[in-house]
Amino acid sequence: MRKDIHPKVYKAKIHCHCGFETEILSTKGEQIEVEICSQCHPFYTGKQRFVDTAGRIDRFRKKYAKFSQGDDK
Repeated sequence: MRKDIHPKVYKAKIHCHCGFETEILSTKGEQIEVEICSQCHPFYTGKQRFVDTAGRIDRFRKKYAKFSQGDDK
């Protein structure tokens, strides 16, 4: 390996806003703050919220229906 081309690797402590902490190897530094992690992310915890897309589409069409009626081009 060539010298002086690789970044310095730190034993970093990652702190999440939910309170979860872990240690990993990182080039970012020794202390890393994150907003969301696998312990609090809805995808991993199973607390996903499904969006009612059909309801959103209906509301959009109802809201902008008056604009499409005026254009008969």
